[in-house]
Amino acid sequence: MSLATELQKNSRTAPPGPGANLAHDDHVTGGSDLAAGGVRPGGLRRLTSAVGALRIGIVEVIAIIVLGLAALAALWPTLLTSVDPLTGNPADRLLPPGAERIFGTDQLGRDVFARTVHGSAQTLSASLAAVLIGVGAGVLIGLLSGFFTGVLDAIFMRTVDVLQAVPGLLLSMAVITALGFGTLNVAVAVGVAAVPSFARLTRAEVIRWRSTEFVRAARADGLSAISVLARHILPQVRGPIGALLALEFGSAVLAVSALSFLGFGAPPPQPEWGLLVSEGRDFLAAAWWMTTFPGLVVAAVVLAANRLSHAVNSEKEFR
Repeated sequence: MSLATELQKNSRTAPPGPGANLAHDDHVTGGSDLAAGGVRPGGLRRLTSAVGALRIGIVEVIAIIVLGLAALAALWPTLLTSVDPLTGNPADRLLPPGAERIFGTDQLGRDVFARTVHGSAQTLSASLAAVLIGVGAGVLIGLLSGFFTGVLDAIFMRTVDVLQAVPGLLLSMAVITALGFGTLNVAVAVGVAAVPSFARLTRAEVIRWRSTEFVRAARADGLSAISVLARHILPQVRGPIGALLALEFGSAVLAVSALSFLGFGAPPPQPEWGLLVSEGRDFLAAAWWMTTFPGLVVAAVVLAANRLSHAVNSEKEFR
């Protein structure tokens, strides 16, 4: 075992959390438990401790259920509704919510619930793609900028400053104007706007960890900069990035819906959450449900993602 690896195990910048004694007890009793029962319960105890540290309450459970239903609607919409979201009956136009049409119908007699369920695939896939673009580019920029000081850091950070100086929605609209309309281009535009957040967080964490003993020992052992970043620094920044990932996903859902509302996303009659809200704004007086229910779905998913981000961040601070 190298000196850097040993130092990484023993070096911590923060004092041990309340779970430290439990981890020590697992280490001490793990061998006897293994000998007695043939199963190592130490890992199970550590997993139980980690789940307990998340402090999952009723609000977190509701958030997980909301995101689970949204994912189910995106992946298997036919499990939630068998109604075609693109066809409607003119005789059923603007029907209020009821037992058969729980979200009512729109101006063309189409089922609003079916359109909301089927629209989740477009909105959530675009949001997920945007977050992946943001985290991929942002983490790479943050790692390189935080580890390699000098000209490279200056170039990256001044570029990030320029991107961050422009409001996210306005920056996304500028990118869409250059790329063209469509769900994929919306995802790219929102992803570009998310890059500065991930880049700045990653850079700050890299600067924090690069001066630790195990990183200096790794460089003294002759490891390349890429190996040090991948093996010793990147594992330390996964927690903060994970919390920001959940938060940015909620922001991406809101941004994708806003751009779709403005007409930059999928063209009608394709269902998309922002487009559904936009279609109902001309019927607010006569058919409030056309805008209200899709808007509530967007708000629920955004709040659920934000709540899970807070839970992950609280668990990190607790440890």
